[in-house]
Amino acid sequence: MAHALGPNETTLTHPGSRRIAGLIGSIDPRLRILAAILFAMVVVGLSSLMTLGIAMGLSLGLLILSGLPLRATLKRMAMMDSFIVFMVLLLPFTVPGDPMFILWGMPATWQGLWQGVDIALTANAVILALMTLVGTMEPVTLGHALHALRLPETLVHLLMFTIRYIEVLREEYLRLRAAMKVRGFRPGTNWHSYRSFGYLVGMMLVRAIERSERILQAMKCRGFSGRFHLLQDFTLTAKDRRFAKVFAGALGLLICLEIAWH
Repeated sequence: MAHALGPNETTLTHPGSRRIAGLIGSIDPRLRILAAILFAMVVVGLSSLMTLGIAMGLSLGLLILSGLPLRATLKRMAMMDSFIVFMVLLLPFTVPGDPMFILWGMPATWQGLWQGVDIALTANAVILALMTLVGTMEPVTLGHALHALRLPETLVHLLMFTIRYIEVLREEYLRLRAAMKVRGFRPGTNWHSYRSFGYLVGMMLVRAIERSERILQAMKCRGFSGRFHLLQDFTLTAKDRRFAKVFAGALGLLICLEIAWH
């Protein structure tokens, strides 16, 4: 965690790009992580469809405030919803209760339908809040914020190295696959293909070990002693405090409505 981005700085993972504009992007990253965790805990505990609908509306409000492109974000959400829709269609036939209709001798119940809608609203509200509060952070800033929240340094280092080198390993895999194609390899359901993929996995492990050793040597040459020294500390501003109060009030309202309508 060598750096935390300022309000108008470019990201470190994509040089020349800008942070996503919006109110959420200007809030202290530590506060955004805590807000996402608390929101998920509250929403998962809700059972009333009315309060879950309000929670979904709150997530949509966060999406608007985050400055994320609405169409692209909802398109990403649709990838998760493809599984949820399948589940909503099956639950009415597996949960006992009052029948809505009978299909091929199997009754579909209202209780199963409401349970499916409950799960769909909960999942969408939580995922959308995570995408807007945490997903808009630059990875280095996320690691810095987790470190500031006193998470174990080993876990933070593991997260940062994973974010940094998973794309490197993917490029290595693509180079090996291209080399196999150049040599005339065509995958099939035969022992030669299985053996070739086994060699591919083994070579990936060997390349990963060799690269990790080179990275460790390079870090030691630069004086790495097991800790990343922070060059900038987070500070809470008046805007952060106002956001915390409004968000806490919204969560308190959800809890009160759940108690009143349950």
